[in-house]
Parts: sequence; structure tokens; C-alpha cells
Amino acid sequence: MGITRRISNRKNKISANKPLLLLLKFAALTVLFLLSVSVFGTNKTNDYKVGANIPRLATGTDIAAKIPDGTVIWNLGQHDGSAAEFAASGTSGSKKVFNVTTGALKSSALQSLPAGLNGKTQPELKITYQLNKIPENGVLFSVGILDAYKSVPQMSVFSNHQLSGIIQIAGVAGTESEYSFQKTYELYIPKEQLKIGTNELKLQTVRCLYCSDKEDEYSWWTWDNLRLESLNAPISEPIHGSYTLTGTVVNNKQFYFDEGAVTHLPYVIKWLGMAYSGNVMRTSCASDVGRSCSNMMEYYKVLQDYNMQAVALYLHTGDIKLKADGSLPADAEKKLTDYFEQYSPYFQYYEVDNEPGLFNRSKAVNLAIADWLNKKGKQIAPHLQTVAPGWAYWPSYSEDSCGNQKGTGKACGDPDGWERDSEQRMELEKVTDLTNGHSYGDSYIFSNGGSFTENMKTFAGADNGLSKKMLTTEFGTSDSHVDAYQYGATERTAAVFDRIMRAHIGYADMFVQHAAFFKDFSLFKYGFNLEENDPATTEIYYTKENEDSRVSIMRRLSLAYATHGAPLTYQVANKDVLADKLVYVRAVDTSTLKPLAGSGATSNKVLVNFVNFESTPQTVSVNVTMPNNGVYEGERFGNGDTYEKARSYVTGKKATPTLTFTETCSRRGCAVYFAAFL
Repeated sequence: MGITRRISNRKNKISANKPLLLLLKFAALTVLFLLSVSVFGTNKTNDYKVGANIPRLATGTDIAAKIPDGTVIWNLGQHDGSAAEFAASGTSGSKKVFNVTTGALKSSALQSLPAGLNGKTQPELKITYQLNKIPENGVLFSVGILDAYKSVPQMSVFSNHQLSGIIQIAGVAGTESEYSFQKTYELYIPKEQLKIGTNELKLQTVRCLYCSDKEDEYSWWTWDNLRLESLNAPISEPIHGSYTLTGTVVNNKQFYFDEGAVTHLPYVIKWLGMAYSGNVMRTSCASDVGRSCSNMMEYYKVLQDYNMQAVALYLHTGDIKLKADGSLPADAEKKLTDYFEQYSPYFQYYEVDNEPGLFNRSKAVNLAIADWLNKKGKQIAPHLQTVAPGWAYWPSYSEDSCGNQKGTGKACGDPDGWERDSEQRMELEKVTDLTNGHSYGDSYIFSNGGSFTENMKTFAGADNGLSKKMLTTEFGTSDSHVDAYQYGATERTAAVFDRIMRAHIGYADMFVQHAAFFKDFSLFKYGFNLEENDPATTEIYYTKENEDSRVSIMRRLSLAYATHGAPLTYQVANKDVLADKLVYVRAVDTSTLKPLAGSGATSNKVLVNFVNFESTPQTVSVNVTMPNNGVYEGERFGNGDTYEKARSYVTGKKATPTLTFTETCSRRGCAVYFAAFL
């Protein structure tokens, strides 16, 4: 059972003016930096079960990893919603090195273990323990988080000085939320990072890549318990905190899924590192915009070819007049029926509406659409999962005005302000499969109107992630967003995008960046007709000179957290050089992923990712055991401001089945190979 956690991010529209914001709605795209290569050739105790009572992806769309049972090596603390058994972190009674002598420790021994980490007072904890033999299937580390600051603190995990992963921790402390966000995060540690005898697991706070020591006091969390267990069977996914999927929107001139969008789509998803792993794109061609859906079938087939999912949004809801019984009128039903009969084999999710309060939409209409989806949409597409509206959490007109006004009355939704009311939102949540919530900048943690904080209100807190899986259909930053000054970032426009994406990794299941080509929110340079552009010349858009781009940030995080499949065995050849360095290797076989619901899409690619979280260039040499003996060839994506400069084709890589990769990752850079067995 993979831990697929959810939380919601909210969209704060603090950029530009409202008229512009009203234009920015039907777009979403993800930015990642990657390399691609093609290839030829004793059980868990009853008192604590990792992932207990956590919502999973629904039947038919459950592509999340299943974690096999394990044998407890050690468990520190009780998973009981309290940190009372521990010492306050940073105090004189709190140890910095903790030696585990037995799997079950007495409560008195735990009184010297810190209750969490704090970047200013206790940034590190080393746990030493003994292994008489190396677990054949590796181990699973899990940490139950009770509370964390809203800054999205990061916890690096080193096993014997090799980086196993960096856990992105979501929290609402500092938001005035009446609820705390509790969640258990899991991390796979391969056997190659273990040894017979004394082992060391080192936990550390990690600053954002752009931040100074000013962030340290805001980087803290409290844990419920810490646990390590040997896996009884091979794991199907190198779980990295949570199982997350990401994506974006690739369309032309904001609305059109035309030939230009189709030709650019594979270039974007490969460059960003999203292809082949079951990630999610928003397909929002609009029923009220002519030619918006002109090449929708070709677009969906490209997603199928690259093993990508889709969340569809089609029906324009602004002019719908319901029947007397509250159901959709015949013309609206026909539009949905025609769309579903033509395209539903290719999309897995359907979104009820887009920001209904901001666009002055009716709650009754939204409920009628959800009813049609459940009763008729799922008859046409039994695999379908429905998604709540893309909440903007807009208040009443008197509190904050909105557009799309008709007649003399002024309202933001019908009833006015209903989207801000958690009880009224719950009416839609009860009849949909996944929740939603848009967010921009740092709006997700706003006390009122934040997607994270508002969803905490809707679901009355979170005992182990939100009680409902979350698909965020819009997140991102505008060119005017900057990171909070308290964190001391030198590249504030880069830091705010990095932070919002990491937040979604911490609390959401799936999340779609606003758009690949879109003024002020873009990943790539925009302002031209995609139908007249060579997609190989697609170029990175830099929000600000001498700062990281959204593309490099999205690539880095996508490669580390949103590439999926069975883990491949690897050995770091220069591990002494990389000791205690934040350099992450992720090698997966996507052919082991389940076929996607509806489309039946699969992949035969091997992905080998190198991600540098250090601020200086790092060279990594890795011997990867490929699935087969033979010659591998494929695509590699590295540095470069255009697709054609970032991409190269690699041939003649002979696996025995070991294949050696040596990469120098630039400052904050990363590389990815896509490999397929010929």
C-alpha cells in the first residue's frame, strides 16, 4: 500500500489585476529538468501499520505503489498522536546521537530522544543500530509527523552517509489554522546503503536551495514516532516520502488543443521528466470556445503513447439553466455525452468546474454536473474518477469583487460567496471522488482562502493526510510572486516556485502546474502560434535574470518525486566523494507500472535520474543493474535553454546487465535518461 497523501493548495491571485486573472484559467503545465535514455537488449506489529486509514487511489486508477509487509528493526515512540514520550528538541536533555540497542525501547530511554528537529536549535539526529545481516529487499523508514511549520521544512535522510531521500513535510503551524496536519511519510532505503554491523541513519533539516540561515528558525517539525523495518518482499516503488504525480497543460494561445499543441506535447513532457510514469495533464478544451478541441483525439493519443493520465474539463457552466427537477438541460447533457463517447477511454478524471466562485457560477449547476458524472458519465466510462471543482475559495462580492456579472445584482457565485464556505463545498465533496484546490505563490497557507488551510476546514483536519485524495488542477507562481523575506532567499522568484511545488509534494497526491505557455505564469517562452513553431526550438522562460527558471525547478522535483516504477539496483562508484552530499539517484523500470485505467497505456522505458540538491556542481558515477543484458540507446536530457540543446541521443550503451553512468550535475541541475529494451 503506497502512501498516497493528499492536501490542498490554494490559489492566491495576488498578481496583476483581476481582469487578467480572469483570463488565466484554462491552462496548466509542469516544468521539470531531466535526461532520457532508451534500452535494448517478524511482520508489522498490530499497534502501528504504516498507511493505516489512508485513502488510496480508487479501484481502476490505483497506480500507487503497494508497500510489502516488513519486520520491525526498531520503532521509536508510539504512533498515538502525541510526542509526550520524547524530549523537547534542542534542550539539554535531547541527544544528538541515539543508539538503538533493541527493537522495542523502554519509555525511559525515549526521554532523551528529541521530539523532532529544528533548524536553529537541533538540526540533526543520528540514529545508530546493528544489523546481523543485510535485508535482501532493503528497508522502509517511516516518520509520523504531528506538526510542522508552514514553510515546508525538508528532512534529508542519509544511510551510512549516502543520501536516501529528502522528505518534504507539509505543515500549517503559523497559519492560524484550528487544525493540525498529521501524516506519515515513508522512504525506501536500498540494501546497497546498508552494511553488516553498526549502521547510521542521519536525519537533518535542509534549507531551501536559495535560502540563508534565516530560514533555520522556521524549519521545524514534531514527530509522533520513527520506524525502520526490513521489507519481506521486493518493493514496487522507491517511495520518496509520498507517491505523487505531477503535470501541466500544453495548449496554444491559452485555449486551443490544436495541431500546435499536439506537436509540442511530447517535447514538453519529456523535457520536464514527466513522461512514462503515469503523470497527469489537464486537458481543458472548452465547449464554448470554437476550435478549442480541434485536435483533442490526437492529443489524447499522444498522452496514451507516453503513459500519461489526463484530467478533463470541458463543459462551460456559465449559461446553464437547470430543469425544474434540478438536472442538466438536454443541450448540456448532449455536450457531455458526445465528449465522453468520443474521448473517455483516454482520460481518467473529470473536473466538475473551474473556480466557480471567482467566475460567478452556480452551486446547483455544479451539483447537477456531479450527478450526471456519477449516474451517466460512469456508465460510459466505468473507470472514471470525478474531481471536485478547482476551488479558488472566493468570498462574497462585497468582500472581494469578481467578474462575469449579469443583470443588476452583484455576486460571486450562486449563492454569493458559496465557494468560501466549507459546508457548502462539502456538498460537492460528498459526490466526487477527489478533492481539488488552486494555489499560487504562498496562497495555499493563507488563513482564509488557502487551498491547504481551507481543505483542512472542509475535512476537519487530517489524522494521516487529508481524508480524501487530492488532485490540484492548478498551482504555480506569477512573475510578481516572491518568497517570504523571512526565509532569506537570494533568488526570491525561484524560491517561491520551489516552495509551492514542494508543498504539494508534501500534502497533495497529484498537482498540475498552471500552463507551459502562458503570459506571467509560463514555463517556456510564449507569445507565438505553436502551429507555426518548431517544437525543437522550445525555449525556457526565465522569470528573472540570474535566477533559476520554473523549468529547472520543476524538472528537479519531478525527477526526484514523480518518476515511478520498480527500483533498479545501483551502486555509487564514487560514494566517498559524495558522502553526506545532497545528490540523489533514482533509477526505475516503468514497465512494471500497471496499465492506466481507460487507455490501458503502459511503458517500456527505464528512467535513470541524477538530481543535485547541492549549491555547487557534483559529479556522480553510478553502476546501474539494467533489466536485461544488451545494448541500450535512448534520450538524455541535461543542461540547455532550448529543447534541442538540452536533449542528446545516446547509443551503444552495452549492459551486462550493469551499465555505468557518469554525470556532472550543475549547480541545482539534474540529468535523466529514458531507456527502452530493444
